[in-house]
Amino acid sequence: MDKILPLVEHGHIDYGENRVQEALDKWTDIKLKNINVKLHLIGGLQTNKVKFALKIFDYIHSLDNLKLANKIAEEQIKQGKRPKIFIQINIGNENQKSGIKKDKLVDFYKLCKQLNLDIIGLMCIPPANESSTKYFKKMFLLKNDINLSELSMGMSSDYLEATKNYATYLRIGSSIFGQRN
Repeated sequence: MDKILPLVEHGHIDYGENRVQEALDKWTDIKLKNINVKLHLIGGLQTNKVKFALKIFDYIHSLDNLKLANKIAEEQIKQGKRPKIFIQINIGNENQKSGIKKDKLVDFYKLCKQLNLDIIGLMCIPPANESSTKYFKKMFLLKNDINLSELSMGMSSDYLEATKNYATYLRIGSSIFGQRN
């Protein structure tokens, strides 16, 4: 927090966290004192953590299945909170990664809209050992296919390519704060 508080005090408002419990511990008091701060969940979200996530996060970048969509919809009614959400796309069709398959996106998006989820964009993490460019280009086309405005893509290693391909949200914490302990 010693690296973050000076930024908060300087007026920076958007921050990402990977873990729900860690965010609750670190950010609850800060958000109470700084109402403009917006917190983004950039890590995966399990259904059993949704009620806690909605208490602290303004954005969820990792909606990756229908069970999670239903849980978020249910919990946002209970809490009277409606986070902005990115649908995570498994852009490289990798078995080890979460995300909606490209050919299922339109149907999944329609279901999310029926659930009254505030879907604002798409998110991806391209395959690690390949150039990100072709995947970022595909994401731009997918975003346009369903008329969304935001793209969450690009991390410390490939954010310049992401910006060339119209990323609107970048996940570059390790470039700013250093590697996690």
